[in-house]
Amino acid sequence: MHTCQVVKTDEPSNFEEAVKYKEWQDAMNDEMQALVNNKTWTLVPKNKEMKPIGSKWVYKLKRNSDGSISRYKARLVAKGYCSKYDLYYDKTFSPITKINIIRTIIIIAASKGWKLYQLDVKNAFLNGELEEEIYMEQPYGYVHTKYSNYVCKLKKALYGLKQGPRAWYAKLVESLMCVGFHEVKVDP
Repeated sequence: MHTCQVVKTDEPSNFEEAVKYKEWQDAMNDEMQALVNNKTWTLVPKNKEMKPIGSKWVYKLKRNSDGSISRYKARLVAKGYCSKYDLYYDKTFSPITKINIIRTIIIIAASKGWKLYQLDVKNAFLNGELEEEIYMEQPYGYVHTKYSNYVCKLKKALYGLKQGPRAWYAKLVESLMCVGFHEVKVDP
């Protein structure tokens, strides 16, 4: 006989659950502030030709090694699965470094006594600038009271968009080349 254990999660599954708790409200407000600070979109009047995609809130608890909560993370994610090829995007790209390149860098650094650093770019996709015209419904729970019938014209990539990784990669390459890096032909 098999038994099934129900595990309660501390992460809300939707906005209605999250908004009941100050910690999740603060996390959503932080996310919205980051979107505003990065000038992720402009509000524009909706017309018949626009086919705005939706968005949803995704919640994640970040934990310390002992299991205690270190941070409440709320992310606004575009419903990119609704976007249609050749209408919203015409190419996607998700760069992955080849493992032999990583090994080579580690070997060179070790042999020369160099220090290696890694970094995590907070809200990385928000740095990627979109080439396409993409419209998104205003985020649930954050609809502008004065412009409730407007939609968001995206200027920057959001997580969930098919072209998000490509836009972020293009911005990263541009920034690295500006400070003197060069692309390696064997693994760009």
